[in-house]
Amino acid sequence: MTVHAVKMAGHAADPDDAVGLPGWLYHDAEAYALEQAHIFRRSWQIVCHLSDIPQAGDWQTLTVGGEAIVTIRGDDGQVRAFANVCRHRAARIVDGAEGCAKRLVCPYHAWTYDLEGRLTGVPQRRDYPGLDMAAHGLHPFETEVWRGFVFVRIERDSGPSVAGMMAPYEAEIAPYRFEDMRAIGRVTMRPRAVNWKNIADNYSDGLHIPVAHPGLKRLFGPGYAIEAGEWVDRMSGNLLEGAPASPSEALYRKLLPPVDHLPADRQRFWLYFKLWPNSAFDIYPDQIDFMQFLPVSPTQTMIREIAYALPDQRRGMKAARYLNWRINRMVNAEDTDLVARVQEGMMSGSYTQGPLGDSEVCLRSFARRMRRLIPEARLPVRPGPGWSAKSVMEPGV
Repeated sequence: MTVHAVKMAGHAADPDDAVGLPGWLYHDAEAYALEQAHIFRRSWQIVCHLSDIPQAGDWQTLTVGGEAIVTIRGDDGQVRAFANVCRHRAARIVDGAEGCAKRLVCPYHAWTYDLEGRLTGVPQRRDYPGLDMAAHGLHPFETEVWRGFVFVRIERDSGPSVAGMMAPYEAEIAPYRFEDMRAIGRVTMRPRAVNWKNIADNYSDGLHIPVAHPGLKRLFGPGYAIEAGEWVDRMSGNLLEGAPASPSEALYRKLLPPVDHLPADRQRFWLYFKLWPNSAFDIYPDQIDFMQFLPVSPTQTMIREIAYALPDQRRGMKAARYLNWRINRMVNAEDTDLVARVQEGMMSGSYTQGPLGDSEVCLRSFARRMRRLIPEARLPVRPGPGWSAKSVMEPGV
């Protein structure tokens, strides 16, 4: 396994760099509440691709950081994100994951908003003589479109844009033509009885690949590489030719056709990016998948995922995409067992903190940032009740 560490600029060395996060942090209710406030409300969250909401009035929803969000295409073609909350009595306005509307009408009292979020209709308007219609539009959230994908941030933060986070990798990503991709299939929601950090850790963990994923070991051999950037983890591997393989792996290698828009060194290359804190892109020659680890409780996470691809009707490409799904379905099943085992162990009073090796650069990077955000994450044993009220975020995060 190849590793590459990238120093987090502007931060002093962490004295706890050689140990992982304490087990109590993976099931503590107070830590969970702090994470919602200091991480998920302040971080970029992927909602959809522009092609998922192509027409005026098309919308998709996401719930994260304690907020219900609706992202909608306006009459002017712009994409905006709002709280899915009526400004009258706080009723939820739209239901479900996606839809289309000419206007947004609250089902409680029929307050009505246009596609730009402006309040345009109030039944019995005379009952509200002091109502400032212009001041009671839907609450907006910050949005960013990066290479065709729509991201939302609940609270404005001093952290980088999505483009800024991914800037070191733009030249590498450009040939894949994310902007031109379209969804294949629908969003899948997979509940997991584990803390979100266990899923994030596992995604960037390189040491378990040759141990727990025999299929990936056959595909990559010893050439799986991991790299920890300041905001993004990068993992990658070249597919081995002529090596032992399962039927799905052998057929994938055989049937995957040439992809004209990719350079020669990417024709048999699998690439993974995990963006802080909980979004990931799996990039293949045939398609890309995004995954998002959405916390539900201290010990519950919802994995949200969907695949995108460029239109390609070749039989070989269709077969390769199906085989990719079969290979990764097995990997997902293996990971599901792994993270459940870890979560169970994190609940044990016998476990405090484990050591991190020099090659575990992504886990070190993640733990380093968590300790800056929640200084109590340095403690091997949980502090007493009410500790979170006294927690002070370290500067410069």
